[in-house]
Amino acid sequence: MADRVVAIIGAGILGLAVGREMARRRPGDRIVVLEKEDRVAAHQTGRNSGVVHAGIYYQPGSLKAVLCARGRSMLRDYCAERGLPYEECGKLVVAVGDDEMPRLEALRARAGDNAVPGLRRVGRAEIREIEPFAEGIAALYSPRTAITDFRRVAEAFAADLVDSGGEVRLSCPVDGITRTASGIDLATGEETLRADRVIVCAGLHADTVAGLAGADPGPRIVPFRGEYMNVVAAKADMVRGLVYPVPDPRYPFLGVHFTRRVSGTVEVGPNAVLAFAREGYRRGDFSLRDFANTVRWPGFRRMARQHWRTGIEEMYGSLSTATYMRRAQRYIPAIGATDVVRGGSGVRAQAVDVDGALVDDFRIDRMGPVTAVRNAPSPAATSSLAIAEHVVDVIEGKGTTAI
Repeated sequence: MADRVVAIIGAGILGLAVGREMARRRPGDRIVVLEKEDRVAAHQTGRNSGVVHAGIYYQPGSLKAVLCARGRSMLRDYCAERGLPYEECGKLVVAVGDDEMPRLEALRARAGDNAVPGLRRVGRAEIREIEPFAEGIAALYSPRTAITDFRRVAEAFAADLVDSGGEVRLSCPVDGITRTASGIDLATGEETLRADRVIVCAGLHADTVAGLAGADPGPRIVPFRGEYMNVVAAKADMVRGLVYPVPDPRYPFLGVHFTRRVSGTVEVGPNAVLAFAREGYRRGDFSLRDFANTVRWPGFRRMARQHWRTGIEEMYGSLSTATYMRRAQRYIPAIGATDVVRGGSGVRAQAVDVDGALVDDFRIDRMGPVTAVRNAPSPAATSSLAIAEHVVDVIEGKGTTAI
């Protein structure tokens, strides 16, 4: 008989990594992952750009910085062991004007504190050697930044869990969480699963599912849709790896960039526009409940007052391919609006605090037998194996929810 039942809500890459780690550490436990969709990796995991980050951007000492560094190394080894794609194609973070140079230098210092492997500053000539069609006055080059297929990684995590005796229950939404004297009852449609411990890895629904367990209402998830363009095949070879702008430190988004995929295709994007549904992948998608939950949150209103101009610019770029690509052409001028077609999109689960601050770091709350991952944006996929270690350490009393 199992020592205890551990239920994990959410079969994205993070929920599956946590389930896999729990099964490795406590083989006597019954591990059950519950997923409302009919497949794993249906949302953020299966719709991201596939970039394995090297740790350039993150506040030194933060959970993001520490877990990204360990997670990248663990993921590289895991992909090698499982025969999954993992290509160190490298990344350029490019400054195109003198006004961007102070931010580029600050980024280089931060990357140095984070011990980003192989990072160096390059000038205009070396930019062209690395990416012959790129333009810029200076850049940071990260040769160990890689690409993979995170959907396939998540599917491999699920297979590992099942091979260890765990379960992945699909089409199994959790509608209620009730603590009792003998455990935690999870309402899943017509059935109830009794668990000894619950771990919430619900992504776009992290706040609402955590709320079912009695968690604080904040931070609240505000969904941002990121739309991609696909570069036409005739010009896809103009991009060898990854070409990024110098990010605006006011936002956790990295700006529109060029990304080579393991399939050989090249994407441009994403932008960041407010989505009117948590799973609002198309401009016309609208959920009255989701939208009401967003606008009622005081933190959203405070955020909107601070950043409404940027929001309008992003929406304009969403409607106009020419406007969208003007930003991208600053870095690769030869690829313009006539060289792309609209591609897929994803929705980022951005946590926003009650004061309107965009939560940047990973955030994990522990409420007795319930542990909730409240904020896990990029580089969560890169860091998934290390985040799983950390979450299980927190549960077992070997770590804290912050570093």
